[in-house]
Amino acid sequence: MLDRRGPGAQGALIGRLDRRGRLLWSLPKGHVEPGETEPQTAVREVYEETGILGEVVGKLGTIDFWFVADGRRIHKTVHHFLLLATDPVNGLVLSDEDIEVSEVAWVPIPELAARLAYADERRLLEKVPNLLVETA
Repeated sequence: MLDRRGPGAQGALIGRLDRRGRLLWSLPKGHVEPGETEPQTAVREVYEETGILGEVVGKLGTIDFWFVADGRRIHKTVHHFLLLATDPVNGLVLSDEDIEVSEVAWVPIPELAARLAYADERRLLEKVPNLLVETA
């Protein structure tokens, strides 16, 4: 989620606590509900995790990974999209009401990659400038 309004562009990140209690910053993401398209899922999940409505600009990419939960290995595929904030209702005030999210933050664009905990997500950010040029 990006906000290009105001003096400097910024992106919304979510923070979750890992098993060791460390706050790890990442891009909003979630699972596709029955009957949803991947872009619809992106809009819904970003809203649920940040409280901000957005419009899909383009696809950033797909990340496949494995993790362990309840003693089982789980494979997950996440489709990431670039969204531009369109929510004039709440003044782009972030919300961390989602129980899976510990914190949310607007981060200046030049600082996004350094804040992200996962290299795969940092690589996705390389596509943002071209997607923004295409929408300008």
